[in-house]
Amino acid sequence: MNVLRSLLLCFFMVIPGLIWNVLAEKPNLVFFFTDDQTSSVLGCYGHPLAKTPNIDRLAKEGTRFANAFVSQSICWVSRTTILTGLTGRSYGVPGNHDMAKPEAVEKLYVDYLRDAGYRTGFAGKWHAKMPNGWKAQDHFDEFHPIGRNPFYKKQADGSLRHETELIVDRGIEFIKNQPKGKPFALNMWFNACHAEDGDRRPGIGHFPWPRAMDGMYEEDEIASPRLNDPEIFEKQPDFLKTTINRERFFWRWNTDERYRINMRAYLRMVSGIDNAIGRFIQALEAQGLAENTIIVYTADNGYHMGNRGFAGKWSHYEESLRVPMVVYDPRAKEKARGQVRNESVLNLDLPSTFLAWAGVEIPKRYQGRTFDRLTSGQKVTEWRKYTFHEHFAVRHRIPAFEGMRGERFKYVRYVDEKNYEFLHDLQNDPDELTNLAGNPQFQKKVKELRSLTDRKVAELGGPLAPKVGELSLSTTPHPESAAMVADRPGSDGFSNLIAAGNRMRNWAGDPKYWSKKDGVLIGKTDGALKMNRFITWKSATVRNFDLRVKVRVTAGGNSGIQYRGTSRPDLGLDVVTGYQCDVVANIAKYNGMLYEEKGRRILSHTGENVIVNTDGQPWIVGNFQVKEFEPGQWHEYRVLVEANRHRHWINGHPTADLIDLDEKGRAMEGVLAMQVHVGPAMTIEYKEMRIKHLPDDLPVLTAKDCKIPKGSPGVRPQGKLPKDWKPRVY
Repeated sequence: MNVLRSLLLCFFMVIPGLIWNVLAEKPNLVFFFTDDQTSSVLGCYGHPLAKTPNIDRLAKEGTRFANAFVSQSICWVSRTTILTGLTGRSYGVPGNHDMAKPEAVEKLYVDYLRDAGYRTGFAGKWHAKMPNGWKAQDHFDEFHPIGRNPFYKKQADGSLRHETELIVDRGIEFIKNQPKGKPFALNMWFNACHAEDGDRRPGIGHFPWPRAMDGMYEEDEIASPRLNDPEIFEKQPDFLKTTINRERFFWRWNTDERYRINMRAYLRMVSGIDNAIGRFIQALEAQGLAENTIIVYTADNGYHMGNRGFAGKWSHYEESLRVPMVVYDPRAKEKARGQVRNESVLNLDLPSTFLAWAGVEIPKRYQGRTFDRLTSGQKVTEWRKYTFHEHFAVRHRIPAFEGMRGERFKYVRYVDEKNYEFLHDLQNDPDELTNLAGNPQFQKKVKELRSLTDRKVAELGGPLAPKVGELSLSTTPHPESAAMVADRPGSDGFSNLIAAGNRMRNWAGDPKYWSKKDGVLIGKTDGALKMNRFITWKSATVRNFDLRVKVRVTAGGNSGIQYRGTSRPDLGLDVVTGYQCDVVANIAKYNGMLYEEKGRRILSHTGENVIVNTDGQPWIVGNFQVKEFEPGQWHEYRVLVEANRHRHWINGHPTADLIDLDEKGRAMEGVLAMQVHVGPAMTIEYKEMRIKHLPDDLPVLTAKDCKIPKGSPGVRPQGKLPKDWKPRVY
């Protein structure tokens, strides 16, 4: 960009008359919009690990806003605010604030640009709640909605492509077909960095990244959340301790291991976006459009990632409201390049600013301000002193609030919780750890900001409609089992994992091998399988549990119930390693045994009571009868896992009992999956699968608790052994 800019400047010096033609040319507008991204996870905002060279380059040559916020921290409201130029309270239908009223969305900011001669395009996540009959495609010259379910989309050639890449693919196609001399406004709205909420497999489901980012951050040391002191969470009022923010904390952030896995996945998502943006910029330059194209990068809301014991957005805290905002304008003067502006800007300001850049008159109903003067490096003395923030979406599970944020003080009140108030001194307490609302020394400030909020609420449309019903608690503050948060049990403590019908709900596996019919999971192979394949339960990981399931396998078949497993996207999207209760049709000594896939392998043959010592060596400390179970018939398998003790049964008969003392080799949590095995053609069926999640903190057995008797033989290892092989003796 810099080389081309220099050449153009030299050209203008030679032929000055052409300058006016260029200046009169309307700038192209490119709007990169991410999902669930707080500003702290970009290199240009100071993250020590984030690899975002292309976004950092835009910031280095453009403007980075240090204080960019959303007026409401939730996907669809933030998006509709940008489209309409109105706060949620203003665009919404009274009594249904989530839904945009027809007059508010009759004309979007892109429609004003179209009227001014712009060609408009959209690719990516739409997710705005519009009136019945309203069609987004009517407002764009090209409209390509691309959702995240799933993130990987199967292509015509059978390959999988990540939505981030697909969105930019559409963007590149758009500019390649751009008519010469006509300005364009292109919106690329990513689903990333949103989690795949229904898929909670570590390393695969929470934040599925583009495969080009495989391995990134693997060797990096991931620091714990900065605000992870439990006392910070304990200071929250009860209605925040039991909301979705707390519930989703247990989905992906509540243990050090889970946090590290998901943080790496999240950073890969961010780097995937950056990589795609870099690819688009190259295409923009190749098309000769870069020197007149303004690029904006921001997000629909911030994101809690374990801080305060929370996940997600929705709250009044800075992590939730704060977003990145980077603007690159190739027309800006040198003094404006690489600047950092401290003025508070909002997502609400974007449509006004887009229109200002295009030279289009801004509608009087718009509620934001234009920040084009800020990006051009001008000194602006009359900028806003306070920004208004609110939340009213999903009020039965997320408490509604409203309030004002200034340079020093932030005031909010939770309107559905008897106007419970917060006052934070952002200057002296930037982490918002102390609520000053009840402090006598700050009552004057509370009254001032309460009154300011009253006036702003009246100006924007008046108070929210009364909430219907009570706030439904998402979780207890300290659930005894994290899995119970994601997978709520019935009255008997058990959850049904295989729903009736034929839909593959809550399960992920290759449809080439797995299907579902009449509430039965069915795995089939034709004998040509080269690698074991799995179908994985997506709703939660498992730690301590009692699993009951009925299984039927054809003669010669080999399958298994995988638990506390690890998803291995590096080996394949449906490959899982870890503990396994074997399901083997015709070999009694293997049926119901305990095997570790791609790990320590056979830990306990059927009929063995085993202790794995601290060095990972399994020793047989007892035996029980081995029984045969007829293939082609339904049998009930039971797997009971309590801390580091594992027990298996078939039809109530014990098949394995193992205590794992190997701290380095064992897993205490992981995914649940079913296997189809390489070998002969087979059919495996699972039905009536129920699980009871047991407390996370069951006591772990130690070497002191379970002595290995002298003379105990070692477990026979897998594979062909010498004729004179004899087991090791303890």
